[in-house]
Order: sequence, then C-alpha cells, then structure tokens
Amino acid sequence: MTDKRKKVTFEELRDKVLTYDRDQDDVELMTKAYLFAYEMHFGVKRLTNEDYIEHPLNVAYILTGIFADIPTICAALLHDVLEDTEVTEKELEDKFGKEITSLVVGVTKINKLNFSGENEAMIANHRKIIVGLSEDVRVIIIKLADRLHNMRTLWVLPEKKQKEKSKETLDILIPIAHRLGMNQIKSELEDLSLRYLKPDVYYSIVETLNQSKGERDQIVVEMMNKVTTLLSEHGIKNEVKGRAKSIYSIYKKLDTGRKFSDIYDLLALRVFVDTEQECYQALGILHSKYRPIPKRFKDYIAMPKTNMYQSLHTTVFGMDGNLFEIQIRTYDMDKIAEHGIASHWSYKEKGKSSSMQSTMEQKLQFFRSIIELKNTESNDEDFVDSVKEDVFKDTIYVFTPKGDVVELPNGSTPIDFAYRVHSEVGDKMVGAIINGNIVPLDYQLKDDDIIKININKNSVGPSKEWLNMAKTAQAKNKIKAFFNRNDKVTNLKRGEDLIAKELRKRKIAFNDFFTNENINKITDELKYTNLEEIYINVGNNKLPPSQLINIITNENESKEELILKKTLTREVTAPIIKNDIIVKGIDDIKVNVASCCKPVPGDRIVGYITKGYGITVHRMVCPNVRELEERIIDVMWNDTVVKKYPTTVLVNAISNDNLLLNIISKTSNSNVVVQNINAVNKSDTFLYEIVILVEHKENAIKFINDVKTIPNVISIERIIK
Repeated sequence: MTDKRKKVTFEELRDKVLTYDRDQDDVELMTKAYLFAYEMHFGVKRLTNEDYIEHPLNVAYILTGIFADIPTICAALLHDVLEDTEVTEKELEDKFGKEITSLVVGVTKINKLNFSGENEAMIANHRKIIVGLSEDVRVIIIKLADRLHNMRTLWVLPEKKQKEKSKETLDILIPIAHRLGMNQIKSELEDLSLRYLKPDVYYSIVETLNQSKGERDQIVVEMMNKVTTLLSEHGIKNEVKGRAKSIYSIYKKLDTGRKFSDIYDLLALRVFVDTEQECYQALGILHSKYRPIPKRFKDYIAMPKTNMYQSLHTTVFGMDGNLFEIQIRTYDMDKIAEHGIASHWSYKEKGKSSSMQSTMEQKLQFFRSIIELKNTESNDEDFVDSVKEDVFKDTIYVFTPKGDVVELPNGSTPIDFAYRVHSEVGDKMVGAIINGNIVPLDYQLKDDDIIKININKNSVGPSKEWLNMAKTAQAKNKIKAFFNRNDKVTNLKRGEDLIAKELRKRKIAFNDFFTNENINKITDELKYTNLEEIYINVGNNKLPPSQLINIITNENESKEELILKKTLTREVTAPIIKNDIIVKGIDDIKVNVASCCKPVPGDRIVGYITKGYGITVHRMVCPNVRELEERIIDVMWNDTVVKKYPTTVLVNAISNDNLLLNIISKTSNSNVVVQNINAVNKSDTFLYEIVILVEHKENAIKFINDVKTIPNVISIERIIK
C-alpha cells in the first residue's frame, strides 16, 4: 500500500500525488499546506526524536496509497495544527477554505478529549468517532491513516500506553476500517495491534512462518506459473500473485483451537482478470484441473459484502496435494477490496455529479442513527453494547414507503425498524406490512424490503414479548424505558404496601417508623435520594422490606456477615457435563472438569485420560497438563452449552468497606452468580477466593473488569490451584 520507511520527503509525496492528479492548482494548494504545517510545527520534535512534520507527511503519504483527493491530502498535512499550535479555525479557513478546514476540525474533534478510565475511554471513543463519521467520511479516513502511522512508531511509548493504544485500535478503529472496506489499512493495524498486545504470540507466528517460508514460496511460485499457463491456454488474459496471510488472521484461527496445518489459506493466490465474465470462466477452468473442496466456495461477486467487497473464493487441491485458497477478481474489484469506500474519490471529479456521494450516504446512514442513542435513557454500557451490536455486525438495507434507506443489523424485525424510525412509532405500533403483505412482528427483514408500520394512537404501548423479538439494543432499550416509566407508579404503590405489611408483622406503627430522622438514616445507609426511590426499589424486589426495617431496629447482622454466611456454607457442586464437551472420536465416555483450573465454555481446553476415571478436562494454560503428552486427547466445547460452570477468582483489596456488597452488585451486569466466598487470612490486605458460575468465559472477563473498577480493589484474577 505505502512505503513504510520512517522518513518521507515532501518531494516523494508530491511525486506520488502526481501519478493520479496532475492538476497544477491542486499541487500548488498541497505545497502551500505543507509549507504552512512545516512552519507551524517548526522546532517541535516527536518522541521518536524526528521533526514533528514527519508525522503529517507520513499520514498524507499513506493516503496517497488510496488515491485520496487533494482536500484530504491537505487536511492530513494540517490535521494537528488546530490542536498543537496557535492557529485558529478562522485563520485556517481564510488560508485554505471551508472544505479543508471542516476536515481538520473533524479530525481535531476526534483527537481532542482526554480519558480517565478504560470503560470511559471506550465509550467516549465510540461517541466521537461516530460523530466524526456523521459529518464526512474523509474525517475517519484521515483518522485511520493518522493512527496507522502512530502505530508504526508505537515502540517509542511505555508498554502500558502501547497496550492501551493497541486495544483502542482493535476495539474501535479496526471495525470501522472493516465496515468501510479499507482492508490494507485494517490488516496492517491488526498486525501492529497484535504485536504490542500479545508480543509472544505475534513473534511465535512470525517465527513459524519464517521457518517454512522458503519451501512455501517455492510451492506458491510453481502453482502461480501453472495457473497463469492454464488460463492463458484458454485465452484468458490474467495476472496471478501470491497472497501473504496476515499474522492477525492466522492468530484468530489459532485462537479458536486450530493448528497451523489446518489453516487452508497459508498457501494463497490471487488471480486478476479484465471482466466479471472472465472471473467465472477462470473459476470453471481451475475447477476442471484442480479438485475444489466442498463448502469452501464463496461467490461475493453475485452477492457482494456490505462493504462493497467483490471476489470469487475457492480452495483447491493444488500441486502435490497442497491446499490453495484462490481469489479471482477484476482489477476494479481489487481496488475496492483493498481500499473500500476510499477507492471512490468521485467528489474530486470536477463538473460531474458524484455517484459516490449517494453510495456513501447509504453506507454511513447507520452511523448517524447511532447518535440518537446518546439521547435515550440507556446508560453508558447500553450505549457501547448498542454500538457494537448495531454498527459492527452484518447489516441489511431496507426502505420506508417513501424510499428512504434504513440500515439495520441482519436478523432485525419490524420492531427494530419502527424504533429506528421514531420511539413513538415503536410504542404505538400495532402491525407491519412488508412489500404489500401483512407479516408477524417477529418476521426477519431482508435486503430491499419496503416496510410500512401501522400505528394506533390509542395503543397502550409495546408488549414485553417484543423484547424477545427485537434484535437491536436500541429497540430493546426503548421498550425497557417504556416499561420503566409505566412500572414506576406500580412499583411505588407495591413497595409502600410491602413495607406496611412487614411493619404490621413486627407490630410497628407506620408513622412512628417513618420519622424524618429514620428516613435520613435509611437513605444515607442505602445511598438512595428520597423515600419514593426506596418504595420503588422495594416494589421491584431490589430491596427486601426486612433489610430496610432492620437498619432502624438494629436486628440484622452486618450486610457483609449475611453475604458471607450465605456463601461460606454453600457447597460448591460440579455441574453435570454430559454432552457439553465433545471428545473427538469417542461418543460415550465419562468426562470430568478439572477442579484445579475449572475451565468454562470459551476457554481453550484439552483432555487428559485418567486411569479408571475417564477423561479430565483442563484449560490449555493449566500447568498440571503441560508436561503430560502421552495421554492427552483433543476435546472441545459443544456449541449448544447453556448451563453455568464454576471458576475461581481471587480478589485482593486494601479495604473491606462494603467490598462484598460491591462485588455482588457487579454480578447482575455480567450474568454471573456467586456460589461461594472464602476469606483468606492476610494481614496487610483483604483476600477473598470467590467461586462464580458463568455461562461463558466472556462473562467471567466482564465480571473481572467490572470488579477492577471498585475502589480499593488492587487486583482480581482467575486462579489455578
């Protein structure tokens, strides 16, 4: 894509731009932007000890690899002047006009904020990236190039910062690069992120690839020659290239438990032809000579991906029985495959209407709709979930009766569509008509469906069943918000009745109990703002009325003692795991989960054949099986596992103040159950060994991350005994 040398000169940048834009006015504008940036950043050094101008020069040079238009190149050269120098927005607009200035302002918005914590950083980044995208796609394209150059020089930062930047890149920027189809930038960002997040894994893959590189290269070259000759003999003009598998994509496959020998596309070719028809002809010729593997054929030409990617994919038995993944595409398809939405710089064509602009509008409409989420009643966590679910998954495009495009996640229903249009449309919906036919509300929408929502202004509101039918977090949040508003009055009355009933049982007069002094004591103790909030929480079963009354009567043990008493005496029972774990090649054998490392679904696991006790399943990282090779057997989790499995975490804290209550409160967000708590004696800090039940490793990770945010918690980790 681009030259990755550290030093790029302006002459090299200009020469690269001249390969696709020879307009003299454009070159003069770019030169003016460079000289201005050079002057503004003069004397400033980066941490790499290079002159600061090296960074914007590199960012602009990266963008020439996707044939960026001149406003984008100029904005790249100027992208740090508003943030890092005394230049004002007005001064920039006077010198370079509104278009370039708006791009620089967009990038500055994305870069501007500081973050204090990991969760807050993720939420803020989602927000500002999406807001930036909603204005002009070129803003995010500059941001991606900016991050790519910063990742190339990430070695200069401390290890903690390296990991933070890499995680942010992986979680937030890379999915957006994927959605825009910018595969070259995405692939390099992935590899660089992995290099700093998991250096041991990264360099292990690099070493393994290097060991077989010579032999692999020779096989690929021989296969390339055979394919070129074969297609030429059939009159198809072609070009064949070897395709390197990215380190990150290999890591993702290895991370699912696969071995190097199982990764088909380590040997890979890309075939370029002139026309779409020749793509299919080339495929037929290759299949007639080399036997294809069933179910490994994909036709992305007839059915392009949502990021506009088109290509034919097939895996065949090539020379000497080696498996080759072959991609067949035209040169135009390749341009889109590598650069996605950035391969269309139609807005630079003077005097022509931009077909790209309408395509861009359609592709980015979903980003704009996400901004609305900031104004709903959902909390920050819901916002992140909404972004991940609604933005970063496969999508469909449907239409309103007026022809407006609405983008939704694959699997969405008319309920999702109605709430995407407007909250009131969703709340008042009574039915849906798709393409002229009445459909049930759980109907799964398809690309190009035309949807009309029937509403009734007198409707009492949505049904709770809709929560099971809705796909998007946005629709679910709005349905929950409706019921929260309606339930408030009901719960308030119910809570008051339950407290009165408990007081009668204890022979305490209602008015004697709820004095101003007692109310203040209860609200302070329970951290509620007023009596109404107490009634509501009793009414929705979040607060037992007995706990409320015990605060005043002092009949209760401390909250910590109650929690400990319940969990210390609870016996930890191993779940019945029949059919949850698959043993390769064996149908009926006793399988046990190892008590030392307590694997849960999602963990990479391995089986150990014990004498007389069947197979014991350990986590792959368990030291108890590292030295045992002879009696090891492949096992895997069944995809249909739904029950909870126990695993042990160790919490270390500097204070015991409300610690257990705070830990228990974190379980609801993570779908975790605390099964047992064991207090470990330690003089200087407080240690608790906690057995939690989880459906999947991801729940354990979320719980651990949530507990880390509790004040006074030093550390929490899964342990192996």
